[in-house]
Formats: sequence, structure tokens, C-alpha cells
Amino acid sequence: MFDREKLLKQLAENVRVERARKHYSQEFLAEMADITPQHLYRIENAKVCPTIFVVANIAKALDISITDLLDISKL
Repeated sequence: MFDREKLLKQLAENVRVERARKHYSQEFLAEMADITPQHLYRIENAKVCPTIFVVANIAKALDISITDLLDISKL
């Protein structure tokens, strides 16, 4: 079984890194992923556990796969 906290932190880091790599603001990515900037902030700080639909929307907005965001090989 995966540790919830570690998985959320890994997701948070991957979203932050990809967003920065693409030079997207939180506001821009949130709009592209159809979520609020506050929700994205909480995801990037591992404060919430997003639904798979939100993770899929973020991945699509970043033009990467869900597996890239949930890279469990680092856990």
C-alpha cells in the first residue's frame, strides 16, 4: 500500500515542477484545468487529495500523462 502523505507530496512536487517548466502561473494552469487557483494551490502544497478527474484535467492542461504526475517509481 502507498503512504497517502508521500503520494500527495509526490503529486504536488510533480505538478509544481511541470508548471514551472512550462512557465505557467497557478492562475493559468487552474483555468486550463477547470479548477480554482486556490484548489491548485492546495494540490501543489499537498493539502488536499484531488479526484482522479482533477488529476486528469491537470495532466491534460500540462500536456503530460497522468502517470507522469503520479510517478510512483519515486516512492
